[in-house]
Amino acid sequence: MKTSRRHFLRRTGQRGLAALSVAALPAGASPLLTSQSPLPASPATAIKPDHVIRSLPENMVWGYFGADVPTVYTVKDGDVVEIQTVNPSGVSRTNPDEFYTKNNLPIDAHAKEVIAIMKNVKPEPSGIRGHMLTGPIYIDGAQPGDTLEIRILDLTFPAGFGVNSVWPGGGGIPDAVTSRETFVYRYDSKRRVAVLKEGVEIPLKPFMGVMALSPPPETGRVSSIPPAFFGGNLDIKHLTKGTTLFLPVSVPGGLFTTGDGHGAQGNGEVSGVAIETSLTLTARFIVHKGKTLKMPRAETPTHFIAVGLDKDLNKAMKNALTEAVTFMKEELGFTFNEALSIASTGVDFEVSQVVDQTLGVHAMIPKSIFTKRKFSYWT
Repeated sequence: MKTSRRHFLRRTGQRGLAALSVAALPAGASPLLTSQSPLPASPATAIKPDHVIRSLPENMVWGYFGADVPTVYTVKDGDVVEIQTVNPSGVSRTNPDEFYTKNNLPIDAHAKEVIAIMKNVKPEPSGIRGHMLTGPIYIDGAQPGDTLEIRILDLTFPAGFGVNSVWPGGGGIPDAVTSRETFVYRYDSKRRVAVLKEGVEIPLKPFMGVMALSPPPETGRVSSIPPAFFGGNLDIKHLTKGTTLFLPVSVPGGLFTTGDGHGAQGNGEVSGVAIETSLTLTARFIVHKGKTLKMPRAETPTHFIAVGLDKDLNKAMKNALTEAVTFMKEELGFTFNEALSIASTGVDFEVSQVVDQTLGVHAMIPKSIFTKRKFSYWT
């Protein structure tokens, strides 16, 4: 039995200075990138987008979603869109140049974009705070009750470093942190790793921490920090190049917004942030008419991903389990008891993050365990 993508969708209801300098890197290491030399794209990448949305102040929104937020661009159903984003982690609004000079990072073209954004993009007047985001983007044809499919075609780095921080009151053990410190991870161009210091190398696996549609109009403007049913700060590290995110549409055009790029992240994001980095997302938007989701879902070449969210981690786990069982019951035809048994014996439940007010658990449902089925996929 071949299960199509449309069947899959059916009925789914800051601041601190870096402790690391160039001199701290290991002698003889592979060339490390600076912000003058962004990490090269994969040789297989040959994607020509229909639209390019640049990381300019006029295309940014600082920290919130809402049905009344003016759109910066309109695209068509099926279009491929290149969306440039910035992640100014470690960069202050009052003196944005300071971060680059104190960390021996040149103020190149990308750094100038970040500085211009920090100087010119204003926070939300009511006091809502969150991430620096690109958007929102209006997808022609998307209407409430539809589902928007976001195919992640490529993710590239416009700068050769990322930033991680720890601070008192933040992360998974907030009372244990006694001082603020910011760490610069420099990227190795040959081996695609992020180097903290000699002997510490994190494989680069970039993904967008925030991908969201607008909440319904009656919700008003909301912070980008806690994730919700419309997406947002999901922080699911598996949403890399070649994967797909499905989000429910609540307003005309959907109003897609993205940012909070991550070079790599461990499940949990336990310091409070990942390797925060600017990323360029290239994605195809596909509208599924009348296909209604209650929660985000995702798909990789090897897994289906069901998402659970709640301020209580125990409830987030229960919600993820419920979503996984519902998916296997409604989409794959198993009984409730069969689906729960499969979830217990073949599905991994991972903590997405524990630091975003609303906590996340995602269920990794392997396609390989369903040996009599073939699942079509776009990659």
